[in-house]
Amino acid sequence: MSEHELAGWIELDGFRLTHTEIATILRDRPSDMLRCGGEFYIEGGGCRARDHFGVMQGACAKGTFTYENGIAGKIIPDVKDMSLEEAIVTAVKLRSDEGVTALSGGVDSTLVACLAGRECMAVGLEGSHDLRQAKHAADKLDLTCTLVEIPPADIAEALPLVIGTIPKKDPVNTGIALTQFFITRWAGEYGYRRIITGQAADEIFGGYSRYLETDTLEADLLRDFAGLEQQAERDQSIAALHGTYLSMPYLDMRVVCAARKIPAAEKVQGTRRKVPLRMVAERFIGPELAWYEKKAMQYGSGVAKELSSLARKNGYKTSVQDYIDHISRVEHGH
Repeated sequence: MSEHELAGWIELDGFRLTHTEIATILRDRPSDMLRCGGEFYIEGGGCRARDHFGVMQGACAKGTFTYENGIAGKIIPDVKDMSLEEAIVTAVKLRSDEGVTALSGGVDSTLVACLAGRECMAVGLEGSHDLRQAKHAADKLDLTCTLVEIPPADIAEALPLVIGTIPKKDPVNTGIALTQFFITRWAGEYGYRRIITGQAADEIFGGYSRYLETDTLEADLLRDFAGLEQQAERDQSIAALHGTYLSMPYLDMRVVCAARKIPAAEKVQGTRRKVPLRMVAERFIGPELAWYEKKAMQYGSGVAKELSSLARKNGYKTSVQDYIDHISRVEHGH
């Protein structure tokens, strides 16, 4: 497209649109943009539009469309009613024509990796849990997976840039963003723009351990789902440093709609979390991988431990937050 700049990709009625098709829609049937799904930000020729959930970053609110002829409105993808399994399969298929899958060995990313069938990659410090589990999952499913060891010195070097990039500067967000930094750096170096991930599954299906203790599970899930917008801003800002972006099949409208029909009590049962997702995953990756309990990425990769070690080495023995604040002040004047 000459006059419209597109980041990401757009689909309508389950079909990926080419640049030519998008240009035709904007010229002849601009109101059709209000029904489009995908992960996109498009601007130019008097148009601005951004995907419904705000997966892609852009200079307008998520899920909004404005056009020079006065057409404006909310973008709500028009999707068919599907079972959870069909929704996940469709969402991954739409995203797997290119890119690399970030694999950690947990059910979220392993199911996506299996369905996408693309090259995978995993990051972690030497001997980390995620490198071991990703290799195990890839070997079991006969997937190609590059294991990327993170040198501790690279974490110290990347930390100021990461802290200066992310909006919320606390230990959890910094640890996650550091891990994403090395995922997206590797992808960018090897020519991948799209990185297919398993993110958002915890918020949609009930994956956090705190859900086992709550009496307000439905409300907690809704609150955490609303927080995904901030997570996307954090992660995509890191990905953009390397000319890449994260693609999230679980944040497909089909998947979200199918998941919302499932009562919260069916998502977390006794000591089991993400039960509906694991039941779907069993059929593709087998029960061992489907029911495996994995640590969060900043812990599984070893990055959080190294961040704590760096804080101690720099005189912040009791507070990683104080160390982050120090770097933010020294490097960025915040």
